[in-house]
Amino acid sequence: MEPADKFAASLSLLAPHADGGLDGGDDNSDEVWIDVIQKMDGIYADLLTSQVQLEDKNEELEEAHQFIDSILSSMTDVLVVCDLDCNIKQVNAALVSLTGRDKDDLLKRQFGDLVHESDVAGYHRFCDSILDHRELADFELSLTDANARAVPLSFNCSWMRDRRNRVVGLVIIGRSVGELKAAYSKLDKAHQSLRETQQQLIFTEKMAALGRLVAGVAHELNNPISFISGNAYVLKRYGQVLTQYIDALESRADLSDLQDTRERLKVDKVLHDLGSLIEGTVEGVERVSDIVHDLKRFSSKQSEPKSEFDLVPVVNTASNWVIRSAKVKPKLFHNVEGPVLAIALKGYVHQIVVNLIQNSVDILDTVEEGEIHIGYRRENGFICVEVRDNGPGIDEDILPHIFEPFFTTKPIGKGTGLGLSVSFNMAEELGGKLLCANRAERGALFTLMIPMKEEG
Repeated sequence: MEPADKFAASLSLLAPHADGGLDGGDDNSDEVWIDVIQKMDGIYADLLTSQVQLEDKNEELEEAHQFIDSILSSMTDVLVVCDLDCNIKQVNAALVSLTGRDKDDLLKRQFGDLVHESDVAGYHRFCDSILDHRELADFELSLTDANARAVPLSFNCSWMRDRRNRVVGLVIIGRSVGELKAAYSKLDKAHQSLRETQQQLIFTEKMAALGRLVAGVAHELNNPISFISGNAYVLKRYGQVLTQYIDALESRADLSDLQDTRERLKVDKVLHDLGSLIEGTVEGVERVSDIVHDLKRFSSKQSEPKSEFDLVPVVNTASNWVIRSAKVKPKLFHNVEGPVLAIALKGYVHQIVVNLIQNSVDILDTVEEGEIHIGYRRENGFICVEVRDNGPGIDEDILPHIFEPFFTTKPIGKGTGLGLSVSFNMAEELGGKLLCANRAERGALFTLMIPMKEEG
């Protein structure tokens, strides 16, 4: 019962009877009146409290309405609220501006009245979807603007429900298709720029790694070049021997003299060694060619197609380069038997392995008898190349950030923090993964997962 009703009811109970008295008798009239006045004061106080609460609620409701109106007015997207018969119940300023109609006029119309005549078929599809109780997303429909032109909009619709969760209408939000296309174009440009930046980072990290590997590469080249040089010197001397023997043959010397000359010049030994010398020289030239080819592939910006190849020689070359260029050289162990075929990019695999081995070498710089083990295993369609060391491992709080760009624990000037991040991204581009964990027995374990060749 409301306070005013309570007040009226109390007065009726305390009103004088027909005999001019009050309930309770004349002897207690003063006490009764005092009681009446006290109850009236209480009811009046309740009435004032209720009035204040009512005014506070009205003020809150008015503020809520103003807040909602300000949101609707600031929306750049078109907003239409309809009942189930598509009668317009609420609009925002964006729709008023688009159509050139005032709000009161719009509230007398149906949503279909706003659709441009060129897109009636689209409106029918819209109605069919509503009848099927389907919420619409990115539904294109053209409305009529203030100049009677068709304006294509992308609409999203959702159901409006009452307190009992019954569907009572539609909330329709539309955005200009031109704005969406511009946003998609801007997003595409940003994505393209990000890819170009990523490629630039990869190339920069390649050059940084290549600088660290120069000493190792020089050592790699020195071996076959020294071998070729030695063979060339021997071949030159053998050529002189054969020239002298041929001159003796042309002088038509006696057979006994020729035999003496043959034995003195050791022609038989020369002929016996000649084949192996030539084969060894050719092998050395091919080795130099392979090293130069690896260098070109490692430093080139151009992408190569994915191909099937044996991982072992690529991993061996990359790891040996790093070890030979290191000031403190840990022991390197390759645990493999036979070829390991995978489908990937040789250049990417080469660089990833270089970064992983370099990371282990840096960690083992202060470790006595440092060891790096490279192993291979197969798992769920992937070849797993495992690089593990016997270093101190990685702090648990650092482990989640190990592949983040520019994250490094090395002193300034000792590392860019890009090696592992670039390697992680390249592994994903290969369709694989790069994982990191601490070994239970001590040290870190990096696992490069590459799609393997399907058998059969």
